[in-house]
Amino acid sequence: MTTCYIALGSNLGDRLANLRAALAAIDERGIAVTARSSIWESESVPPGQPPYLNAVVAIETMLSPEDLLSELKAVEWQFGRRPSPRWSPRPLDLDILFHGDTRVESPALTVPHPRLGERPFVLAPLSDVIRGPLPVLGVTAHEVLARAGFHGVSRYASF
Repeated sequence: MTTCYIALGSNLGDRLANLRAALAAIDERGIAVTARSSIWESESVPPGQPPYLNAVVAIETMLSPEDLLSELKAVEWQFGRRPSPRWSPRPLDLDILFHGDTRVESPALTVPHPRLGERPFVLAPLSDVIRGPLPVLGVTAHEVLARAGFHGVSRYASF
């Protein structure tokens, strides 16, 4: 089994219900959620859209990074996400942040997530789930978050 970390986000519809139902949908696919962050609210990127709710979960899986991505895309589809321009509003966004200590660089997937260090809305919930050094990177989420800043991110709720 491999420990992976998945970022969840939603800024359309009932955002909180979307995140909670996404966890159930992930579980129904046989992907075991082993830890979950608080839910955080953040300003949209780019500005001018509804605010996001964000969370991070740890999972245990035997799926390859590519197969895990396929499962997560199927969950997004189930929640109404369709192909759209980059940074469009969405009912659900699921991103693989880490897949064990594996590095992946392909046209479909990059792991660790390439913009992780620029995203307080991912780093804040990630710091709820991983207290020690981040896989592959060797620094803590708190250290990266201190550099990125907490601007526009606040704790919203618990799962």
